[in-house]
Amino acid sequence: MKLPKPRKRGDSYRIELMFNGKRISATRDTEKECEQWAMLKLLELKTNQNNDKENVRQHYPLSALMLKYYDEVGRFLKSSRVAKITIRRFIQAYPVLAETSIHDITPQMLTDWRNSRLKQVSSGTVLRDISLLSSIFSYAKKELFLIEVNPFSLVSKPTQPKSRNRRIGESEIDMIIKAHNYNRGQVPTETQHFIAWVFLFAIETTMRQGEILSIKRSNIYNDYIHLPVTKNGDVRDIPLLDSAKDLLKLIPDNGTDQLINISSTTFQNMFGNRVRKLGLVDFHFHDTRHEAITRLVQKRKIPVEILAKITGHKTIGILINTYYNPTATEISRMLNESN
Repeated sequence: MKLPKPRKRGDSYRIELMFNGKRISATRDTEKECEQWAMLKLLELKTNQNNDKENVRQHYPLSALMLKYYDEVGRFLKSSRVAKITIRRFIQAYPVLAETSIHDITPQMLTDWRNSRLKQVSSGTVLRDISLLSSIFSYAKKELFLIEVNPFSLVSKPTQPKSRNRRIGESEIDMIIKAHNYNRGQVPTETQHFIAWVFLFAIETTMRQGEILSIKRSNIYNDYIHLPVTKNGDVRDIPLLDSAKDLLKLIPDNGTDQLINISSTTFQNMFGNRVRKLGLVDFHFHDTRHEAITRLVQKRKIPVEILAKITGHKTIGILINTYYNPTATEISRMLNESN
């Protein structure tokens, strides 16, 4: 049997064989390595050294598996938007790996991808990517029965990044609301106004962006907001400070039960663009949660066990070490005030 010619795919080469009507492929760094693999594979198949059922498998690109996973699993997750974006970017950025058959993907290939990714983004982002990709391979193993081993089980994960301790200063708050053409106490009438309002409301309540955008008018009570669905799957009631109540009074009745009619995609795109134009360093919307929690402890003297009820944290250590971020000066002031 004449060997097919390897085809160049990005920085690698791919070769395909047909045996008994089934396609088998492999990706290697050079043409010679592809040809060597093909000769050995043909010899292996012809001499029946391995069971055909286990070793002659239909070509199943990783990209096809990723899209199938999203369609059947990912789109139903709370993090569906993130999963969709991650899958799309992976297929675009790593076409050779994306078109490699899942039967041929090795831990070494995924390790090379991990190292390449770490040069572009933070270790935290890579960890999230690995979590999604590992779930996709587990889906192929446990639900589709296409593979016997999840290759990510042999890939080392990067070191967990240190917890963020980014606080938001009053001057930065002023910059954010000004960038959205909003003034404190103003009734929001435009999308940019509502985004600034959500930013201010987050600082007054410790609520996440998605939680605020999901608020129903029917779940707003005199002293609290009821959240039937949260990130960790539990229900939660958010007590309202007077400052938060004043902000709620500014929202006009839009005739629906939805308090804020802005999609998560629109919100993140607009907010992210304004932050980049302002040139704020290492600034994320989620930092409002750090700021809000720290303010509750400092200004309201909220005990940590009550604080956990407000924020929805099940692990006190994560709440204290990750989200409560007083500066050394602030701690000194608190110690002196107690004397």
